[in-house]
Amino acid sequence: MTAFVTLIVGYPLAYALVRVEQPVLRSILLVIVVTPLFLGEVVRTYAWIIVLGNNGFINSLLMSLGLIGKPLQLMFTPFGVVVALVHVTLPVMVIMLAAGLSHIDRDYSRAAESLGAGPIRVFLTVTLPLSLPGVVAGTTTAFAWTFSAFATPQLIGGGRVNMISNLVYQLGFSSFNFPFAATLCVAGLALTALVLGLLQLASRPLQNIEVH
Repeated sequence: MTAFVTLIVGYPLAYALVRVEQPVLRSILLVIVVTPLFLGEVVRTYAWIIVLGNNGFINSLLMSLGLIGKPLQLMFTPFGVVVALVHVTLPVMVIMLAAGLSHIDRDYSRAAESLGAGPIRVFLTVTLPLSLPGVVAGTTTAFAWTFSAFATPQLIGGGRVNMISNLVYQLGFSSFNFPFAATLCVAGLALTALVLGLLQLASRPLQNIEVH
């Protein structure tokens, strides 16, 4: 879920980062995108606790506008965990997508436009297919990065949203069931290797994609 949402949010940012002509605006976008990388994971997570809490920024704003009568439950939910994880993985996704988009020759788009294709058709038939290697690389990295997340699900999920790392921690250090925890680690590693292998296999036909 995190990898998918990060891709949806990150693609327009990467596209704008590559296609914007004004250097100042491009620099602003780059700073906005990479800023989360300069913050520690715990710092980012506590910032989201302030934003998503019952008395946090979002609930306070919605209640002050009269849109809700009581605070929404954003903490300790899968939604809150996904939002925080998207913030963590978004810079990497945008950087990889921007790298893929920057290698696309703009003459392809101009040629399609000269043949009568509109902006939407140019994007769907030229830009998007040529950027698929970057999409696969970004999605793979976001998945692998998120799969082992611990601090963010632990703090935002509050023990109600378990991921592999949190479950291993509970089994090993709370229940002292180290054999089961070790088995789960191996299973998680095998699952990660399998998914990454499948994504790599699926991306091979895209590595030599060309426009004809």
